[in-house]
Amino acid sequence: MPAYILANIEVTNAADYEEYRRRAPPIIAAHGGRYLVRGGPVERLEGEDSLHRLVVLEFPDRARARAFYDSPDYQAIVGIRQRTSRGTLCIVDGV
Repeated sequence: MPAYILANIEVTNAADYEEYRRRAPPIIAAHGGRYLVRGGPVERLEGEDSLHRLVVLEFPDRARARAFYDSPDYQAIVGIRQRTSRGTLCIVDGV
């Protein structure tokens, strides 16, 4: 069953965040992941939560999504994202 990493990211330092954006895609691909959504305009239909830069990554299964997040390659750049943005990441199973 596919699994998805969902991210709602508010970039606080766009110039430095670019390094993370440049380095993340090959790491995602190496773990069988692909972008389904990568930023772009957000139109809220309901609710009051703050929405910023939405990203949806698809992986073959939850184990591959978790392996991506825990990998040494990703952990080497996650600090860049955390220093240059704030937000929420989660893994959910597909149907």
